[in-house]
Amino acid sequence: MTLDIRGSLKNTKVSHSPFVVIDELLSNAIDSYLILNNASVNPPDFQASFEIEFKSVGGTDDAFDLKILCCDNGSGFGDDEKKAFITKDTSYKDDLDIQGIGQCKGSGRIQYLHFFENMNIDSVFASEDGLQARTLTVNADTKEIGHDTFETQSTTRTHTGTTVTLDVLKDRVFQTHFLNSDIREVFSAMSLKNHVIVSFLQRLISLQTFLGDFSIKFRSTHDDQSFDSEIIRADLPDVTEKVPVVVSYGEPFDGGGEQRQMFTINHYKLEQNKFNIGKNTIALCAKNSIVKDITPEYLKTKTYENRAQDGYFHIILIDSEFLDETVNEQRDDFDISPKSDKDTLFYAHAISYEEIVEGLSDSIAKMITPPTWDKDELRQDINEKFGITSGMIVNANVKIQYGDTDEKVVNRVLSSYQKKVVQDTADLIDMKEAIQNADPGKDDFREMVQEISWKYASTLKNMDVLNLSQLVVRRSAIVEVLRLAVKKELLIQDVPEGQRRRDESIIHNIFFPMQKDSIEVTDHDVWVLSEEYQYFDYIASDKQLSQYRWKDDEYLFDEDIDEEIQALMNKISSDNEAKRPDIAIFSHEGVAVIIELKAPDVSMDNHVGDLMEYAQIILAKSKGNIKKIYGYLIGGTVNPIRLQNYTAFANGKGWFNSAPITEHTTQTHLGELYSEILFYEDVVDRAEKRLEAFKERLNLDF
Repeated sequence: MTLDIRGSLKNTKVSHSPFVVIDELLSNAIDSYLILNNASVNPPDFQASFEIEFKSVGGTDDAFDLKILCCDNGSGFGDDEKKAFITKDTSYKDDLDIQGIGQCKGSGRIQYLHFFENMNIDSVFASEDGLQARTLTVNADTKEIGHDTFETQSTTRTHTGTTVTLDVLKDRVFQTHFLNSDIREVFSAMSLKNHVIVSFLQRLISLQTFLGDFSIKFRSTHDDQSFDSEIIRADLPDVTEKVPVVVSYGEPFDGGGEQRQMFTINHYKLEQNKFNIGKNTIALCAKNSIVKDITPEYLKTKTYENRAQDGYFHIILIDSEFLDETVNEQRDDFDISPKSDKDTLFYAHAISYEEIVEGLSDSIAKMITPPTWDKDELRQDINEKFGITSGMIVNANVKIQYGDTDEKVVNRVLSSYQKKVVQDTADLIDMKEAIQNADPGKDDFREMVQEISWKYASTLKNMDVLNLSQLVVRRSAIVEVLRLAVKKELLIQDVPEGQRRRDESIIHNIFFPMQKDSIEVTDHDVWVLSEEYQYFDYIASDKQLSQYRWKDDEYLFDEDIDEEIQALMNKISSDNEAKRPDIAIFSHEGVAVIIELKAPDVSMDNHVGDLMEYAQIILAKSKGNIKKIYGYLIGGTVNPIRLQNYTAFANGKGWFNSAPITEHTTQTHLGELYSEILFYEDVVDRAEKRLEAFKERLNLDF
């Protein structure tokens, strides 16, 4: 039996924690001592020591290598331990009926080899022949570890124990974990003491009756300078409070109510003067050891995270059987979904990280909130700075807790609102389809229209007041810009005499950016003409017909049509190869909308034929995908006498016409074109009236 080093490194991920080797060394030292304690009548107190040596690289003080030596007074590296060491995914410790011993797969030794080139083990253990010494040396050339890789011999030493030495930090690990850090500070004696007292606090407290008057010493050395620190049993704080919390989540598919998961919150306070650990810590644990620091979930800024309260740092550690079962192999995270998946067919998912954080928030907030903190003061500040009321915060289901800043609360509120807007927008698209399928000949036509109108208004109401305000304000601004552009009152339209005017392109860009389509841009304002057009499937603005796209990103037009129609279309294209619709809108249901925009001083009667020409091209070359065509010619002036076959609207604001689309040489009927000729000012007025209706119904004033 051998341990394949290369295969083990390949199949075991590198831990994200920079302290993983320290954690694994100390955890193994404690486990080894617990084995000794279980087998001894009068065991010594637990002792472990770390010696950290920093070595200059390249003879300068700019880069340093690292050597770690860990000594313990445990049971040593006996035959069972040797067998477990060379067994991948060992369950050796799982079978030991010893309270407090860690359960693992033996991945710690793989982390040693991930981080360091060299590993040396020097151990003394008890056997039937007395004390024996056992050593193991692993370097960059070692490919596998087997029974014969260990050397065992008798010894004159009088106590069991193990010393593990790790040397020469691997460059890849240095680049990913320590490149932007001073490794002398990360692994200083004081830094390691602060890390261990927090990371192992729960385990040390739970095992203190077994470990006796224990001592964990740290020494860091660079050149001739050494620094020492120590943790002893008397340093352990009493638990401030221990709170069981039941977190409810989800709704199972059988309708049996919410599921529940039990957690225990252990709250400690460490004196700032005694343990200057530099920060408060809230963490999820597995087997009494910290795995995932979640402090930023509750203390939203580094200022709050690093601030002691009344001379104490808070250490809040969360345990549960669920966390024990889901910790990953590297012990730096949990195999838990980040967010709940409520869209599964059978909604009986395991609790998510998001649900754990939310479910524990109220209990943790009570532990970390100072009595002097005023939530109402923060609410008032948010209202004054951002105009967000307490009611808006409540409607967004956003909790304000100690550690929050006004900006972070506002960001969460806006994020909540945005999710609601996305859902409501999807509902609006469904309403558009209902409008297209309407049959005016049915008795319930107007009742259906009324129902859709109220549903539309209701959907908008569901968009929280803040988002609806933004929608109405934005659209009001667009209408005002269009009104000014039509009157040539925008500052950009104030051009010197003789310089070419750009009125038509300015107006065009207000509706939709020129030479773009809805694949390239999603922010446009064709709603000014008609609300439903905002949600059509494809919109092209001032693009060649050959560039129009259809379903699955395919081009809409092809050349494979009847030869006579082909000849006619080629002639039209040849005569007008530079012409193209200003804006063309398509739906996958076979509806095409052509919009021709003219400068306010260009007479529209000279361009009535443009709509028919585009309609012929679209019907003939759309592979049968287009069935209905609507055309709009919009401008500022027209000679009504030249509008043949057009009928004025009853209100006198524009003209309409419905005409057959016919190939002129064969008289082949291609379809129908419904067209309207409108003035810009009337389009603006109609859009403004729709906005006013929204404002009135929703009691908004802008």
